[in-house]
Amino acid sequence: MTKPLQVYLEDSEFERLDKYASEHGWSKSQAVRVAIRALTRKPETDSLLSASGMIDDLPEDLSENFDRYLQETFIAEKQSGYRKSRRKT
Repeated sequence: MTKPLQVYLEDSEFERLDKYASEHGWSKSQAVRVAIRALTRKPETDSLLSASGMIDDLPEDLSENFDRYLQETFIAEKQSGYRKSRRKT
């Protein structure tokens, strides 16, 4: 059973909610429900699982092409210069 809830928002908050909901194809009510669930859920015991979903706008095929994306972001560091050892004569 659903219950009505009336909330007063600042103009900027309303605009952010409206934009977020439309970007996800949700109603404003759906976006508020998702936010409530996210704020009130029990903390995860698995730190890796709790990190899931923390980064927005990742490619949809990331899990399938993880190695390729990792290679594209890899930046090689310059090798450190080793001095040649001098033999004492």
